[in-house]
Amino acid sequence: MLDPIIAFFTRLFEMIGRGIGHFVAWLLWPFIAFRNWLRGRGWFVKIPVFLILIAIVIGYGHFIWIAERWVNWNPDYVARYDLANATVTPGEPMPEGSSTQCAPSAIVQVTRDLIDFNVNENYWVPQHPLSKAGLFGIEWKNTPFLDNKAAFQLGVNQVVRRTTVELVDRLGRVRGTSQINQNLQDARQAMAYIDDAWWLTFTPPFVQPTTAERQREAMRALDGFNTELSNCEGQFDGRTDNLMQFLDRITGDIGSTSDILRQQMEASNLGWFDPRADDRFWFTYGQLYAYYGVLEATQADFRGVYDDRRLSAVWDRTEDQLHASLDMHPFIISNGNESSWIMPSHLATMGFYLLRVRSNLVEMRDILDR
Repeated sequence: MLDPIIAFFTRLFEMIGRGIGHFVAWLLWPFIAFRNWLRGRGWFVKIPVFLILIAIVIGYGHFIWIAERWVNWNPDYVARYDLANATVTPGEPMPEGSSTQCAPSAIVQVTRDLIDFNVNENYWVPQHPLSKAGLFGIEWKNTPFLDNKAAFQLGVNQVVRRTTVELVDRLGRVRGTSQINQNLQDARQAMAYIDDAWWLTFTPPFVQPTTAERQREAMRALDGFNTELSNCEGQFDGRTDNLMQFLDRITGDIGSTSDILRQQMEASNLGWFDPRADDRFWFTYGQLYAYYGVLEATQADFRGVYDDRRLSAVWDRTEDQLHASLDMHPFIISNGNESSWIMPSHLATMGFYLLRVRSNLVEMRDILDR
């Protein structure tokens, strides 16, 4: 009675084995063909080929190292700023006895430090030539390999770009009575630079600044603006309508990311085998990681508005939800069916946290608008 079952599984495993063998043979065929071609060549050919192969091995080794090594990644990074004790509006005189004349902006400081985290403490992965080359011509984001850190960095970068725009347009000037601050304008322009620029390109001018270098320029410009505030020379417009506008922009940004997660969930439910699930997850994680710091800094810079409008209860819920979302970092990202008990849907869980944060920001905005 068991003989047909045994025979069936024997044939099944034989077919699986042959399939794996054919796949491995297909994968190794170019290398075997190259070895056979090289075998009959002289040393004038072999030496340059070996040097090129060594360069490729070193290049991929470096790429794997920078793509998988996360430096100073800390979901609780906001604690080091001690923002709860920041009580003075940016640009306003500090209490007597302080070492500085006026208060700097916490939003500017956190934004500056996020850039520093992305391009100085870590290597900016998207600009690496082998990140741009992909896996045999396939973009890394379409594979399950070596794209998590890059997606996280791009999520952080999205927040930095949004914040620098708002600093230029609204927060860093008195609207209608002052001109745009040059340091903030320089920061915005630097952050608008393309994400994956390396030193060399295949189009004129052939040599260009890297993305990381342009972001360092933005960091220096933000430092310059905070120095102006500290010297009582800069302007920070901490009005209620500016806070409302800033929260509107953040809400819209988060809503757009939520829609991206929804589209990916509808497009695939392959569970652990969805190659796009990981970069969607880590982009969202990077965005929430950065907004956690920016929103904490916003509360500090707009302390008077938060206290006057009694936003503390709503903000505390938002803070808890942001922190809970950052506590989720699974080893393998799964985009399974929401009712699956084998392959969970990490995208659905992250989307849930994202929408909870967004709903609280909408509530804050409504309170401010009353």
